[in-house]
Amino acid sequence: MATMDETADRFAAEASEIADQPRVDHQLIAEMVTAGARVLDVGCGDGALLHLLSDNRGTDGRGMEVSRENVNACVARGLSVIQGDADVDLDDYPDKAFDYAVLSLTIQATRYPKTVLENLLRISRHAIVSFPNFGHWQIRTSLLLTGRMPQTRNLPEAWYDSPDSHLCSIVDFAKLCEAVDAEIEEAVAFNSWGRRLPINRSIGLQNLFGERAVFLMKKS
Repeated sequence: MATMDETADRFAAEASEIADQPRVDHQLIAEMVTAGARVLDVGCGDGALLHLLSDNRGTDGRGMEVSRENVNACVARGLSVIQGDADVDLDDYPDKAFDYAVLSLTIQATRYPKTVLENLLRISRHAIVSFPNFGHWQIRTSLLLTGRMPQTRNLPEAWYDSPDSHLCSIVDFAKLCEAVDAEIEEAVAFNSWGRRLPINRSIGLQNLFGERAVFLMKKS
């Protein structure tokens, strides 16, 4: 039988292994991107997705990030990243400049999500967007029982500290795709452990049980 110290060491090793794994939506995005593609990661953070795409898919990646601190971190890692704001600076990119434009867990923090998505579809052949699902059952239950804006693992900040200004459900985002004339090529709902629910036309169970979603789109 393992001692308490041995058990603690095992749990610590497992936690470290999980922490070292790529974010679930990043793994899904990497599966959607073709090898050698030109990619723009909008709101790229510390460059983790760009690094993953470069290592696993051999992509020619560029990044845009609003935080100067994150830009510096990306440049220190050898990534090609500039400081910019998705709400205003995407206008400067020419049509079809990239094969893929990616927005991972960022669209809910933009001021004008519809305009941002329209720009992603304009400057790339395919757009990929991941976002937290505000229609998840835990969020619905929390709001029903407490009457307050929920705080969950996927939405940890209090409403007054959150950068999210346009939270939506999976159904809401699908409707936005219709509004901007985007053809959904692939869509998946998933939880924090990576269990997937492919999104079909009904979007019933996915909207209820998917904690997050990722959509691959192109202009119709």
